[in-house]
Amino acid sequence: MSSPRLILHHYASSPYAEKVRLALGLKGLDWESVEVAALPPRPLLGALTGGYRRIPVLQIGADVFCDTHAILAVLERLHPAPSLYPDLTAGLAKALSFGFERDIWLAAIGVRVHFAGDGPAEFLRDRREDYLYVDISQAAMEPAYPRNAQRVAAWVAWLAEALADGRPFLGGAHAGAADLSHFHPLWLMRHGPQADAVDRALGLAPVLGWYGRVAALGHGRKRDLAAEEALAVARDAAPEPIARANAVPGLIAAAPGDRVTLTPDDFARIPVEGTLVAIDHERIVVRRDDPDLGALHLHFPRAGFEVRGA
Repeated sequence: MSSPRLILHHYASSPYAEKVRLALGLKGLDWESVEVAALPPRPLLGALTGGYRRIPVLQIGADVFCDTHAILAVLERLHPAPSLYPDLTAGLAKALSFGFERDIWLAAIGVRVHFAGDGPAEFLRDRREDYLYVDISQAAMEPAYPRNAQRVAAWVAWLAEALADGRPFLGGAHAGAADLSHFHPLWLMRHGPQADAVDRALGLAPVLGWYGRVAALGHGRKRDLAAEEALAVARDAAPEPIARANAVPGLIAAAPGDRVTLTPDDFARIPVEGTLVAIDHERIVVRRDDPDLGALHLHFPRAGFEVRGA
């Protein structure tokens, strides 16, 4: 039986997409690449996601996985070896990754802006009005640079301490999800000609060996795919069967079969509407019926998303 096609919708400069590309490399997987615009509108991807706008998105037939935590979970389920959790327990690695990414993200952006300067005006407008809800222009962020640099430097010191016994990766001998989650904010700050300046300012020398080992995982085996072809894959497929379930009764005002909205609780707070299929401690699944593509299942991580009755 052949493995299901893995179709990643992403763009090259997305740090969270780099996290997933490295997961594909760690597992040595074949995958198909749909390049999307860095900024909306993305009408073809929107047909799959119902307006969810964060990148990357992983498509497997008519199942659409949103957010890197949902994506890593399905990659681990479908391709358990080599594992994303080889040395640290899965629960510890997931909790560490979730908390760390949320804590460091805006500080990492502030460091990047200090060294790399402003992005295009339209990018800055999008991040300010529709995505981060923060002005990330250099003029706006520069007064906070000392605080942002201190926050990042403290984390780098912890990272160096974790690796000080000579282990090649955070958990030990093998790379895992915790390495990927700690790598991509550094990748954001270092990606470009400012890398040397960032290294000096933040004292990155003790962790650059680790950084190089994670980067060397590569991206697996990629094949380019047109967005229209990806939509045809969804149109010709049906979502994988999943039992309707609610493992958290009383915590949300909805039950399987109810119409709900699902909204990120930090950035890009754009709701997606659908029919609740299942919710448990780790995932939320909703069904959308697209007039062209038919039935789709959208998979989200439980942590970081708010569910409300529509």
